Amino acid sequence: MINLESHLPVLQVVVPMLLAPLVVLLRPRGTAWAASTAISLMAFVIACYLVAGVLSGEEYRYALGAWPAPYGIALRVDAFSALLLMLVTGASSIALLAAKTSIDQGIESHRQPLFFSAWLLVLAGLAGILVAADAFNIFVFMEISSLASYVLVAGGTDRRALPAVFKYLIMGTIGATFYLIGVGLIYMMTGTLNLADMELRIHQVADQRPILVAAGFITVGLALKAAVFPLHVWLPNAYTYAPHAVSVFLAACATKVSIYVLLRFDFVVFQQNLSGHDLQFTAFLMPLAVLAILVGSAVAIFETNIKRLLAYSSVAQIGYILLGASLVSLSGLTASLLHMFNHALAKGALFLAVMGLATRLARLDLAHLAGAARQMPWTMSALVIAGLSLIGVPGTAGFISKWYLVTAALQEGALGIGLVAVIVAGSLMAVVYIWRIVEAAWFKQPLEENIELREAPPLMLGVIWLTALANVYFGLITDLPRTLATDAAQSLLGHLP
Repeated sequence: MINLESHLPVLQVVVPMLLAPLVVLLRPRGTAWAASTAISLMAFVIACYLVAGVLSGEEYRYALGAWPAPYGIALRVDAFSALLLMLVTGASSIALLAAKTSIDQGIESHRQPLFFSAWLLVLAGLAGILVAADAFNIFVFMEISSLASYVLVAGGTDRRALPAVFKYLIMGTIGATFYLIGVGLIYMMTGTLNLADMELRIHQVADQRPILVAAGFITVGLALKAAVFPLHVWLPNAYTYAPHAVSVFLAACATKVSIYVLLRFDFVVFQQNLSGHDLQFTAFLMPLAVLAILVGSAVAIFETNIKRLLAYSSVAQIGYILLGASLVSLSGLTASLLHMFNHALAKGALFLAVMGLATRLARLDLAHLAGAARQMPWTMSALVIAGLSLIGVPGTAGFISKWYLVTAALQEGALGIGLVAVIVAGSLMAVVYIWRIVEAAWFKQPLEENIELREAPPLMLGVIWLTALANVYFGLITDLPRTLATDAAQSLLGHLP
């Protein structure tokens, strides 16, 4: 009898990847959406089962073809990858559940099967990155998810998405090339691509200079993929002009998967084996994280397009994640991983609410939002709750990770006081740009065109509120993400000397 549980790591990838071509054949209207949603929910259930196993102390390992690592392709799921798997599959499922009306409005029916097929390839690629235990297969899945993401971003009717996706493609290709050069250098010096084997062999290399160069290439390449400031130039337009459902999906999880790979390499492979790499890591990332928080938040304040405003907010939130990691401490890394989860909740709910507004409004700018809350109070109330979580108001998920981040920063002495000031300043700027949305929707006189507005479609509104309330739930009951983040941080730091 087949033990299905042992195959869950590979099923997480194989199910959406093999079913993606079949979705192209589903021509009757709505069937491609239904099938893709069911497949994504199946992947989410698998991810939740893996999370339950990890919380009970199990670490999943899978050898394709029964070839043991490092000779064969190995898959692995631990606390870090389980946390991100739950995030990726959950974001995909929530976005698809809510997206039916939005996609019908924005994408021609004959193109929808291709769109949903590309969606499943993105899901399979991101999941593959998270379970892959060797550097080359991470690259393979990275390219699968990236190429399909370009299709998704350009899949709507807004022609402005085409130059946006071209920039996204160029920057993504440069990032992937840098990553592959770095992996090639490491393979040249160690003769292995398996991360665990690489960790053991690097310190045996006599000449460490190629390894240092590899560390530089991999870090910069992944920073491009993760939209680390100032390498974020592809992100604002990609999020702004993509179909609204795609913005929900990518804003919640895409950059975080690249940060996952960055942290895996730096903590597992490089910091253990390269003398002083922890200081280099801090010196490289901490200033960029501080600038991301301040510059990203400042630009968001002056944006008038709601999606573009939230896109620049994502640049700032990536700064918070990297700031915690740059402390190279248990509390800092825990805060970083926890903010990955909590920011996905907040930003996913915000973009879902924007998708609800887009089904009724002709344009998504602050001027056209005037008075919309009087006709769409439920949609706008959910947006406010998600905005409070993004700011970090007590009682929301965003507060928990920012509190952990402040606590970690204060352990750094005088430097920590400066970092806390940056965190507080970023949160205050978040108050300003979220308030601009609230002010326009709730307190300005309605435009004549907004008099006849209706609430978002029922299914979409239900999903919006489910996600908004999740921000409150995980702000009060923090055990699940906090335990996974702490275990993942301990695992990463356990590789340091």
